Amino acid sequence: MNLARARIYKPAKTAMQSGQAKTRKWVLEFEPGSARDVEPLMGWTSSRDTNAQVLLRFDSKEEAVAYAEKHGVEYQLFEPKPRRRTIKAYADNFKFGRQGLWTH
Repeated sequence: MNLARARIYKPAKTAMQSGQAKTRKWVLEFEPGSARDVEPLMGWTSSRDTNAQVLLRFDSKEEAVAYAEKHGVEYQLFEPKPRRRTIKAYADNFKFGRQGLWTH
């Protein structure tokens, strides 16, 4: 029996991105199985758990779930939040039927 646990999610774009690069695929990421150790001389962190380094990308949520179930990986699924962005033009600030006040 495999005791690995994983998270399946669709990554959000970073604050430095204006586009949707690297946010279209679903990701299966293993949770760390053990705590990280600090190496006393250099201060580097390390772990004996190699699954923490694994990041798998899938085209759809169903593919990621099927992979986890096939390999006996316990998983937690996180659905993406819908985007709440309305696209406006700069000229909309000055249009005749604008609702709300326009001041300097």
